[in-house]
Amino acid sequence: MALTESLRTQISDLLARDRVVLFMKGNRRMPQCGFSSQVVSILDGLLPNYETVDVLQSPELRDGIKEFSQWPTIPQLYVGGQFVGGCDIVREMSASGELGKLLGVETPATAPPSITLSAAAAKAIGAAAPQADGEPLHLDVDAQFQHDLFFAPRSPEDIEVHANGVTLLIDPRSARLAHGVRIDFIEGPGGGGFKIENPNAPATVKQLTAAEAKAMLDRNEIVLFDVRPENERARAKIAAARPLDAAGRVYWLELDRGTPIVFHCHHGSRSQAIAEQALREGFQKVYNLQGGIDAWSTAVDPSVPRY
Repeated sequence: MALTESLRTQISDLLARDRVVLFMKGNRRMPQCGFSSQVVSILDGLLPNYETVDVLQSPELRDGIKEFSQWPTIPQLYVGGQFVGGCDIVREMSASGELGKLLGVETPATAPPSITLSAAAAKAIGAAAPQADGEPLHLDVDAQFQHDLFFAPRSPEDIEVHANGVTLLIDPRSARLAHGVRIDFIEGPGGGGFKIENPNAPATVKQLTAAEAKAMLDRNEIVLFDVRPENERARAKIAAARPLDAAGRVYWLELDRGTPIVFHCHHGSRSQAIAEQALREGFQKVYNLQGGIDAWSTAVDPSVPRY
């Protein structure tokens, strides 16, 4: 939609009213999408006060702020009336310390993060070390929470972390994202590999096998939604699944954002798309039934017809 003069004036007035303004889905106390939640968490760690504007309250404002900034997504952060960026940029600036400088907040010295290294990982690192020509081991974590373990020369700014007899070097940017990281080494048919779990990473859709979903349903740990249309549900259905029809959507969106939820379709692709939407709505524990109801029929309940 075209940005009208009255809407431009409204946005300019909002930006003039407060130095730090976040246009987001929901508000500071109750973000309504995962990306807004991440930016709120970052700002909360730096500032006692800032203003948020809920774009869900006004479709005109939601579209208008995108036109105003020439930026296609929400959330959007402004400081001193100037557009800073969306979630990825704010996350990168936070990790590098640039955001603290922009906000005029003194960033404390980066402390060594707490990292857990399994015995299997320590053994694998020890076996690889002789080929490293004495160079130390580094852990890198980028703004998208991609992890890399590698041997390289030491840099002056590197921070030492000691875990299970192994010394890891980590740069300050990575260190801010690495507290609580767990590193394991998993053996597989084609060889072994490191498995790195980072509790600071944003939520992602996790895949559940039919057997895992059945066990979690039996323990009453999840809410299962069937995203298929009515004609498919008439052919086959999982008794415990709630249809994601109009009533089901109302029920879903009224759930606490910490509720573990699972989506299923016929083979898993449509439900994956809905699960990704659930993340954008702010849910933190989101699963997709791998293989859909077809996998359920073959692995859990053969009485459910296949089609």
